[in-house]
Amino acid sequence: MITILRNTMNNLGPGLLYAGAAVGVSHLVMSTKAGASYEFLFLLLIPLIHLIKYPFYKFGPQYTALTGRNILHGYHALGKWALGIYIVMTVLSMCLIQAAVTIVTSAIAIHFFGLSLPAEYMPHIPAILVLIAAATILYVGQYSLLDKMMKAIIIILTLTTIAALIMVLLTHQESGEASVSPLFSLYEHADIIFLAAFLGWMPAPMDVSVWHSVWSEENNRKNGQRLSLSKAMLDFRVGFFGTALLAMAFLSLGAMVMFDSGEAPSEKGAVFAAQLIDMYTHSLGDWAYPLIGIAALATMFSTTLTCLDAYPRTLEESYFIWKGQGEYASRQGATKTIYRIILATAVLGTITIFLIIKNISGAMGLIVTIATVVAFISAPIIAYINYRVMQGETIKKEDRPNKLMAVWSKTSITIMALFSLAYLLLIAIR
Repeated sequence: MITILRNTMNNLGPGLLYAGAAVGVSHLVMSTKAGASYEFLFLLLIPLIHLIKYPFYKFGPQYTALTGRNILHGYHALGKWALGIYIVMTVLSMCLIQAAVTIVTSAIAIHFFGLSLPAEYMPHIPAILVLIAAATILYVGQYSLLDKMMKAIIIILTLTTIAALIMVLLTHQESGEASVSPLFSLYEHADIIFLAAFLGWMPAPMDVSVWHSVWSEENNRKNGQRLSLSKAMLDFRVGFFGTALLAMAFLSLGAMVMFDSGEAPSEKGAVFAAQLIDMYTHSLGDWAYPLIGIAALATMFSTTLTCLDAYPRTLEESYFIWKGQGEYASRQGATKTIYRIILATAVLGTITIFLIIKNISGAMGLIVTIATVVAFISAPIIAYINYRVMQGETIKKEDRPNKLMAVWSKTSITIMALFSLAYLLLIAIR
């Protein structure tokens, strides 16, 4: 049994990087807030949105397993319009999403280490320090170090979350008093915004399907061989379905510990971090505080790392593919230089956002909401391109999606597009 488990873990790589990117804002923040604000009302939305988005996340690593290349080559094969759309969307969202995950990470670090800084330095200075630390790790270690760190981080968070949920289930008692109804209304602007944010980044921005493919190609290059389709799909499914279960666990913890407690989830980063860690210690006991704090901080730092790696890596790939230098060997060592230039650009752009929002109360809540809503609106565009790639000339006919997957994909794209349009209309007529 131990040997089987060890072999399974050794075969996991890009799927855990996917998990590291996904289990962050969507889980620690959005899922917990959904449970705390609406109890179990959104619980079934988690498997539903995973079901809707499943084909498009699957297409990323599947494309690499079938062709040996990342899916951006497929984008280019469709025409420069597809690759151009991805580049523009990535450039526009890169610093915004990086700011969202980094500011949550810094909020947890501030609370866990008990940092006390003058108000004029909060929250931007701790966030900038976290960002620089992540950039330094990537500048020095790049993919190999990222891959090694992720397995331990995801395992720790998974075990502690499951333990906390079990303890709450065993000890949770319904109060004799009438409970508060988990009200949600399409006429309430705050409810609409939260729903869009919750669905937009669940399980992660759709960009992660491309990241997963690029990480898969890098993993193949590192190991000197292409991962078989069956192993690539196992790696993907472990990460995809594992993070779905974790999201449901976070929502359940928020519902059973925070809902009807009289304490609303805070938009202030450090306060919400305290609420998050207290939710665990309430379930497991004060002894668990250091473990939970480390797990939560490590999880969010892993998300900061994976995002900060993925944006430069995918833009670097897009740059060379656009120039006709898709083959790695043809780049003559320029890859690392381009990667580091884009990495530095991402860091500077994110720091600029921190400086802009430094005097805004509830900056964490604001930046997270904007980033997640952007992900909600852009999801059907990337999903459509991913589907077109899998039907394109770079995939053999026998390897293209079957009729069931084709219908599934088209239905999901239609649903996501309609939801995005409905959201924009509701906001416009508000």
